[in-house]
Amino acid sequence: MSLPSTKVTVPVADRILLHLWEQDHQADHYLVSREVTRPGIAEICALHPPNVSRTMSDLASGGLVSEHTRVVRGEERRQKTWQLTDEGREEVRYRIDTLRETKVLLRERGGNLLEVRADEAGSKLETGLTLLQVLMHAQHEGVLNYGDIRFGAIIRSENDEVKKPGSLKLLAGAHSTYHTRPPETRTVHGREEEVAILDEWSESNAAMAVISGIAGCGKTTLASYWIDHTLVSNPDLSVMYYPCQPWDTTLGIATSLLHRLKISSDKTGKDPYGVLDSLPMKPGTSLDIDLYRRRLIAHLLDEEGSRGEPTKDILVILDDVHNIGAEGGYLFGALLQIAEKTAMRLLLVSRTNLTFYDRRDVHTRGRVVELRLTGLSLEEVSEWISSIELPSEAPAEEIHRATGGHPLAVELLELYGKTLHEDWLRFLDEEILEVLPDDRRELLALLAVADRPVPWDRLAEAANYDGTPPEDLITRGLMLELEDGMWLHEALRSRLLREVGAPLEERANKLRESL
Repeated sequence: MSLPSTKVTVPVADRILLHLWEQDHQADHYLVSREVTRPGIAEICALHPPNVSRTMSDLASGGLVSEHTRVVRGEERRQKTWQLTDEGREEVRYRIDTLRETKVLLRERGGNLLEVRADEAGSKLETGLTLLQVLMHAQHEGVLNYGDIRFGAIIRSENDEVKKPGSLKLLAGAHSTYHTRPPETRTVHGREEEVAILDEWSESNAAMAVISGIAGCGKTTLASYWIDHTLVSNPDLSVMYYPCQPWDTTLGIATSLLHRLKISSDKTGKDPYGVLDSLPMKPGTSLDIDLYRRRLIAHLLDEEGSRGEPTKDILVILDDVHNIGAEGGYLFGALLQIAEKTAMRLLLVSRTNLTFYDRRDVHTRGRVVELRLTGLSLEEVSEWISSIELPSEAPAEEIHRATGGHPLAVELLELYGKTLHEDWLRFLDEEILEVLPDDRRELLALLAVADRPVPWDRLAEAANYDGTPPEDLITRGLMLELEDGMWLHEALRSRLLREVGAPLEERANKLRESL
């Protein structure tokens, strides 16, 4: 029986519109990712950059997209970006029905070759591939194979030769998942104490440091600045910077680390201790974390001298680890054990407190150093705003009180000359407040009208909340546990007070009655 003849061809305009549809959550944002810039669109849609510009001009003329100059994460200069218009969103809704029905070939878990709708491929492959990723894989490779660990964008090759279906290739695409230097970020203001803590950690015996704090408080900026500063004094240090995405898996992280350490079975690398044996050799199998840990330790120590070269110090930075699910704890725990016994050091960056290690590891065992980022101090804010032109009616004290010293808020102030710009409010809404359940948000709204910390039992009574303080609010630094009671991050307090309006007095009365 001959194989189904299914040739997928996605028009350029459809690729771009579908991509912008998948990135529509960034519409009107002040700070956006590379995915909505010309280079990002070109990479993900498998296009040459000039083709992106020409197509965008046509789409803009048709009223389907709009052009904006915005700040891009990791870039110093503002860049040209695009997003869908209301007309563009309507057009995508019309076109997407056809794209979803596109027939693609995939090889399922059992090895059978199937012809399925594009919107069904992700579930059958048990991956988080988007519709565009499915279509691009199908167009450039012909067949999607179950167990393929590549989750990144499809990069257009020079010859566009369709590859034959085959088995999983270890380490395929791993090079594109990490960087050998941290990303370039906005200028660091203040944070001398935090840099000193990281410097002290690097000279200590603690194998891991953790930087945590709410969204936009400068975690990545601090980490990047410190790494650059460290590389100046230690240029031979090997660095792996891995930005964890919501679709990432522990297998992807573990595989990328092996690639960075040049562990491979081909001519360009060595694997004398069989670390690759811990990776899944067949579709559907899992990473053997214990085997991975033991053999990677053996590789890095190289007590048998099998590698024939000295082991270099390596610093592994895993950013946004909160994006990795509960399974991440097992891998991170294994990496901590590896770091304790080898020349590897770990720096993890997270919005939440991590739970895969014991509190004793921080306070008595000296295994982990924690650095909780809060807002900049009044002195740091004052020094920052002294270097920019601001209205005389915006003194440092007012700015610090309104923003809680949040670096992104002050950066918006620098850009717009307003203490609370609408983009800052939008940032708080979309990244922090709108993702909270109603009962959590009500707790924060009650604290916003309080003039001092509120004991938990009184706050719970006023909010009609049954239970202990919500762990998600505590770990994210949104609600603070002080000696006198619960308190609120000042930036959130300022935001919530602006929207309380009519219910302000009602919430204040509830608090008074509970006290």
